[in-house]
Amino acid sequence: MLNEKLPKNKWKSTTIGLLFLMCAVVLLFKILEFQSLNIPNTSIASFLNTTNILDVEYGFGCCSTDKIHTPSISISISKKKKKKKKKNRVVEQVLTMSDMDNLLEKNRASAMIPLWTTEVDEQMLRAKKEVENAPIVTTDDQLYSPVFRNLSTFKRSYQLMEEILKVYVYEEGDKPVFHRPTLRGLYASEGWFMDQMEKSTNFLIDDPNKAHLFYIPFSSVSLRFSMYIPQTRNHKELVDYMKSYIDMVSSKYPFWNRTGGADHFLAACHDWATDETEQSMKTAIRALCTASTVKGFQISKDVSLPATKIFHKNYPHLNIGGKPAHKRTTLAFFAGQMHGYLRPILVRHWENKDPDMVITGPIKRAIPFNALSEEDEDINNTTMINPYFHYMKSSKYCLCPRGSQVWSTRVMESIYYECVPVIISDNFVPPLFEVLNWSEFSVILPETDVPRLKQVLMAIPHRRYMEIARGVREVRKHFLWNTSPVKYDLFHMILHSVWFNRLNQIHVE
Repeated sequence: MLNEKLPKNKWKSTTIGLLFLMCAVVLLFKILEFQSLNIPNTSIASFLNTTNILDVEYGFGCCSTDKIHTPSISISISKKKKKKKKKNRVVEQVLTMSDMDNLLEKNRASAMIPLWTTEVDEQMLRAKKEVENAPIVTTDDQLYSPVFRNLSTFKRSYQLMEEILKVYVYEEGDKPVFHRPTLRGLYASEGWFMDQMEKSTNFLIDDPNKAHLFYIPFSSVSLRFSMYIPQTRNHKELVDYMKSYIDMVSSKYPFWNRTGGADHFLAACHDWATDETEQSMKTAIRALCTASTVKGFQISKDVSLPATKIFHKNYPHLNIGGKPAHKRTTLAFFAGQMHGYLRPILVRHWENKDPDMVITGPIKRAIPFNALSEEDEDINNTTMINPYFHYMKSSKYCLCPRGSQVWSTRVMESIYYECVPVIISDNFVPPLFEVLNWSEFSVILPETDVPRLKQVLMAIPHRRYMEIARGVREVRKHFLWNTSPVKYDLFHMILHSVWFNRLNQIHVE
């Protein structure tokens, strides 16, 4: 009888019974343990209430802290996990464009007075006076007056930059962080500027004593990807690295200390560039893509760097252009990743809600042409097109909501494809803000206007839309990179904004 095998069902019921018995024993031991420690009954009740049903696993057991092991059974007691509280987004004070205009005037002439005056300072002061008293210019064959804040001062300032500006580039710094430009991708602006600045024959000078400005040729992208240690979850190593560089330069040369860094500048496009430079280079002129008034960007000193996405370093003008303004049929377009808090809100409000508003998440890069064109009756048409480019080139307004940071390459893409950019990013300082009048070639809206986007855009009269669309076409050349720099292109515009801001800030006793 003892050697006879029990039926399968009896084995199962016997096993379950043993398991329940063991569970009861475990609970009993736990209660006795609490009582031996003189813990009140309320605590025991609390313990029992916060303890989950015993987890019973066969074979390998589980990974909790309290376990009782048998050769083939593991019993574990697990406690309820506390739910992480969702952090509420901090509501920041929103600056209007009018507020930024006021700061532009208010913050001028706020740089440190040089410890001693040089001939270079005298040249800068004379140039500043000439710009302030620039002859009136209303029209120009190469410049479209409405897109500039003041065409007269811009033209005179630009002329003086071409005539007298000399820049010294520090040779110090190891690759890849220094002297190695990145010419493709989202952060290409800093690389193109570095490449063309270091190759310039018009502005570079070997004698730092004769330099009006000092360029720090570092790449925020290379710094991030070559030195960041994910396990640390902070930027301390990057910040310390840049601080050690400035300490080295300021101890080797007298130029940083003479002005407190006010005549030094850099161009950096990565999201972390502000943090990387905030401690050691805050007094310098920083050309940053992350131009946020609540993240350390100083209007009238720093320069908002245009974020340009370059696909091919030999063809920076690839795919630019679009349909004429009067042939654009879609009212507004956006497609992209759901970075940050604003884009999901935008898509939730508008996706598939209105045929005039093509707003969605990521879309395919290539689809058959007849999938987009109702006029195309050839069902066998196999022509493939990029729907993103298609809508950018055929929409009146291209939405540029902020992503994880305030900036987006869509602002420049819109201008390249002759689509009026609609910037939706609170506290974002538009590129080259000190010289350009963005109201003449864009629409800038507060983030709270997302639910009424169509209403706002439809309220813009057709005649006004045509004026803004012309502004987009006219300003485009100022945002283009060229393999060899040409007058008024993006390289010269960035350098001019650095020069212009330094002119406005310089003062001596």
